[in-house]
Formats: sequence, structure tokens, C-alpha cells
Amino acid sequence: MSSENTSATDLEVAGPDEEAVSRFVERFASEMTEAGMQRMASRVFAALLASPNASMTSAELAEQLRISPAAVSGAVRYLTQANMVSRQRDPGTRRDRYVLHNELWYETFTRRDQVLSRWEKVLRDGAQMLGPFTPAGARAAETAEFFEFLQKELLQLLERWKEHRGTPQDRS
Repeated sequence: MSSENTSATDLEVAGPDEEAVSRFVERFASEMTEAGMQRMASRVFAALLASPNASMTSAELAEQLRISPAAVSGAVRYLTQANMVSRQRDPGTRRDRYVLHNELWYETFTRRDQVLSRWEKVLRDGAQMLGPFTPAGARAAETAEFFEFLQKELLQLLERWKEHRGTPQDRS
């Protein structure tokens, strides 16, 4: 079936072809790598995102991405530490399944808010230690002000997202 004749209904039933999935995974992974994420972690994350159930085993990831199990393991370790995926046991087996967290981006940015808060405090303390009227102290104070502004805007943005998205019960 040619892609020109593929309808949205056809894609919902059959899903996209493997080549299209692979192109998306590599393109999105490249963007994430460009933004600073480890390359293999980016690829594993993008593969999980593109999978039908947001869940894959190590063997499935290795096969799809054509990488070694060790590369999958390292990427999953990074993604787990970053709270982007979790590990679940397949019932009745010894296989681990890696799963994207629900509301991943909301949770990620909520945690980022906590980081900004800590950074702001350290920068304000640093501005005092460096001397509020020195160039270094002024830079630290301005950076703290930026993080304070960003944190307020982020909190409002997350609230608007929750309103826009609705509660999980609304989506069921």
C-alpha cells in the first residue's frame, strides 16, 4: 500500500510501517541528542515513545535499534535515573519491560521547577558571598532573578496545561 493512499483509519488499524517508525525514532533522537541528552538514551526514549504501548523489552529495543544489549542497559540506566522510564517485570517471566512514565513531560517539568528553586537559592547566597556590587555577584543575582521569573512562569504554564488537558478521569 503506498503512503499516498494511506488513510488515518488505515494507520490506526495497521500502524505505521517499520521504516516510518525508524525514521521518526532517529529524527526525534537526533533532536534530543542535539539538546544534550545522551545519544543511546535518546534513541531508546524515542523508540519507547513510538511503540504502541510505550513499553518494550531490552531484546525488542536492541533489535529495533540494532544496538547491543549493553547499550540498551546503559541507556535505560540513564533514563531511569532521569525518571523518564521505569522497569517492570513481565508477568510469569524474568524479562524486564521498560515503560515510559504517564504524564512524563508534566512530571519532568515539575521536577525541573524544584531544581530551579534550589539553583535560585544557591545563586542568591552566592551573590551575597561574591559581593552584591561586584561583577560576579551581579551576574549571580541576575541569574537568580531569571530563575525566579522562570519558576513563576513555569508554575503558571503547568497549571494551564492541567486545565487544558483535563484530569486523567476526563480522558478515560
